[in-house]
Amino acid sequence: MACYNVAGFTVSYDPTYPTLRSRSEKYRCADMPDAVRLCVTEEQIAAIRGSTPLLTDDLREYMLMGRAFYDYLISRGGMMLHASAVVVDGEAYLFSAPSGTGKSTHTSLWLRRFEDAYILNDDKPALFLSDGRVYAAGTPFSGKYDISADRSVPLRAIAFIERSDVNRIEPISDKRALYEMLNQTARPDSVELYARLLRNVSEIIGKTPIYKLCCNMENEAVTIAYETMRKGEKA
Repeated sequence: MACYNVAGFTVSYDPTYPTLRSRSEKYRCADMPDAVRLCVTEEQIAAIRGSTPLLTDDLREYMLMGRAFYDYLISRGGMMLHASAVVVDGEAYLFSAPSGTGKSTHTSLWLRRFEDAYILNDDKPALFLSDGRVYAAGTPFSGKYDISADRSVPLRAIAFIERSDVNRIEPISDKRALYEMLNQTARPDSVELYARLLRNVSEIIGKTPIYKLCCNMENEAVTIAYETMRKGEKA
């Protein structure tokens, strides 16, 4: 099995199909005997064919390995958030929303606005704690266009996007943040892992400013979001 360093964790798996193999390549690292082994079997792929009729086995393997990695991440104190993560000044700003709301369109405006900006992960960044701080990281599991970077950077803030003609942003309560984050992450089947996820989310919320961003897709939305989120004020 090949070894990969993803979000600071060394895991090993053996891709069968090209999508998982090619998207994992930038995370490839030297073989480590203590790497955690992740596995997707042909039986697992076959078991979800009926519920995923529009996918190929190639994409089913990719999806199942993503689930396996994020389950492992939960066990290590982290989580996945369905978001587009943009890095500015060495810190990550995450924008989360249901598919089609415009989170990737919003972060594309940040790329035009800030010369040093780049996308850390455009769909499923990893979040984890280290030395008392929350970090965001790129992973091979990065959505339709495979936009990700093999980096981990401190997390500045998270915003949940709603479309609006008027741009405004406000901090949300921890209770509302818990609802929003659970609604935009993968929930494990295991009762034990789900309990761990709840603890992880609560700890991340406690250390992270979280906002509701009502916005259109114009440059003013970037100005309002950046100037507020960089201050890091909690509700």
